[in-house]
Amino acid sequence: MPPPTSTPSAPPDPSESAKSIDRLANIRAHMAGSNPTVFTTERVPQAPEDPLFGLMSAYRKDSFEKKVDLGIGAYRDNNAKPWVLPVVNKADEILRNDPNLNHEYLPISGLAEFTSAAQKLILGADSAAIKEKRVTSFQTISGTGAVHLGALFLAKFYPRTSNQPVYFSAPTWANHNQIFSNVNLPIKTYPYFSPQTKGLDFSGMLSTIEQAPEGSIILLHACAHNPTGVDLTHPQWTELSKLMAAKKHFPFFDCAYQGFASGNLEHDAWAIRYFISQGFELCVAQSFAKNFGLYGERAGAFHFVTGSGSDAPNTIGRIASQLAILQRSEISNPPAYGARIASAVLNDTELFAEWEENLRTMSGRIKEMRAALRSKLESLNGKEGSWQHITDQIGMFSFTGLTEPQVLRIRAEAHIYMTKNGRISMAGLNTGNVHYVAEAIDKAVEETR
Repeated sequence: MPPPTSTPSAPPDPSESAKSIDRLANIRAHMAGSNPTVFTTERVPQAPEDPLFGLMSAYRKDSFEKKVDLGIGAYRDNNAKPWVLPVVNKADEILRNDPNLNHEYLPISGLAEFTSAAQKLILGADSAAIKEKRVTSFQTISGTGAVHLGALFLAKFYPRTSNQPVYFSAPTWANHNQIFSNVNLPIKTYPYFSPQTKGLDFSGMLSTIEQAPEGSIILLHACAHNPTGVDLTHPQWTELSKLMAAKKHFPFFDCAYQGFASGNLEHDAWAIRYFISQGFELCVAQSFAKNFGLYGERAGAFHFVTGSGSDAPNTIGRIASQLAILQRSEISNPPAYGARIASAVLNDTELFAEWEENLRTMSGRIKEMRAALRSKLESLNGKEGSWQHITDQIGMFSFTGLTEPQVLRIRAEAHIYMTKNGRISMAGLNTGNVHYVAEAIDKAVEETR
């Protein structure tokens, strides 16, 4: 008798298989005693990677021998190496040999000899505001912390009766947007960089600030504008101050490059000092990362200058008391070491003079690289003056005018890393790579016309 024939079994239902896997996962989770998170993807979406730090990561992973980093805003010497300022080495040695050095907490407002020296550096040793005791200064976590402390104070105490916004230049340092958004201050922009001239759109800037609601907060780069390298002239600062006074706007100066921009500390602080001389109540965020090379030590200061008047010392005392509460709730006390190094230099005549020479070394090399890049680019395209904006601009960065497709092409073909908006860090150039960079830029421009 023939064996019974078997009917073929139906293929497994994929949905049932998926359900079984889910049930097993739930059983395992239950046995492990875990609970599903309340921080779901809908509540906490994955944040995008910071563009600049993502660029740094891509550069590090690139094994190409001739790769060039023009992204990061940190000084490099002519060998593309970090440069510890000689005067910082001396101050470091003094601190290490100090038998009284300890690691106790600093006061909430920071190291007093540092903040008083920083105050004189930015406002001027002969500042009327200092003499009249209408300035308060707090040590901060570099310039970023200073901007944040100022934003936090203004969000809580500035009388924004008409919901006045904070105005930034377009473009500005990317972190400005995040810092002020985090304290829930509305943000708007004023025109700044002209793509046509690759210089300042001063008329557009004035027009927008004039139309801004009275009493708006206007954030200004004191010198070496980041990311464009385009600064106002003294006559332009004068005209702007008249307009802002008429509109009763509040100036918030961000100064990360005093001395580094031009090599002259007084010149780079001119705008801030002028505005104070015109009677403005204002605040200043000050960084010592670039001009001391103290990038990782996070040394900075926040200064608030109130208006003149018989009650000014009392007013500034009240402001200082509230700043202390804000600082205490966020960092308690600022870090000591970077402030001690800067203080040792700022309060010693000989070390200060050597620091000024170090500043001239850094700013001088940057200027040389600007001239070399422009010269090579114009020799390649045969058009004198076509890259003049490179030498017209000042400080760490240059806004080249390169488009995003050109930037990505240069990165892919020549392994030269810069931000997508065409900003380059001039400190990444040296005598060994400036011609290579110029040739890559020229090639990308010519082939994408």
